[in-house]
Amino acid sequence: MRFEFLFLGKTKEPYLADGIADYAKRLARYVATDIRTLKEKKTPKGEPDNVVVEKESETLLQSGQGSYLVCLDRGGRQMDSVELAAQVEGWEMQGRKKITFILGGPLGLSAAILTRADLVLSLSAMTFTHEMARLLLLEQLYRACTIKAGEKYHK
Repeated sequence: MRFEFLFLGKTKEPYLADGIADYAKRLARYVATDIRTLKEKKTPKGEPDNVVVEKESETLLQSGQGSYLVCLDRGGRQMDSVELAAQVEGWEMQGRKKITFILGGPLGLSAAILTRADLVLSLSAMTFTHEMARLLLLEQLYRACTIKAGEKYHK
């Protein structure tokens, strides 16, 4: 199984970029991991937010075709770490080859991409920056893998 992460734009904060790199390396010990940073589209000044979100979501959706799609959205399903570990194990049991995690930009994702998603996941009822969400997602997936492996990281 392979985890693919689709991010819009580079992670600008060095401390977050370092954390993302660290957890991606840790996660790669358990599952093949690929982080793809897609170029953010330049939008004309004054373009409505919904138009920007639609364009960004279309770019993300095209990049994740042919994969089991997990979109992160504040309205998605919340799981604790043990439930996420069970979800990852379920994907393995189902023989899923590639799981693509999609995180939108600061404006979120369109309704169209959320409808297409196989799973819409929420990290918390609280709001995080999209860059922080990248780090939190990788850490939680790493934690899920250590839970599955019976390791002590989770404690």
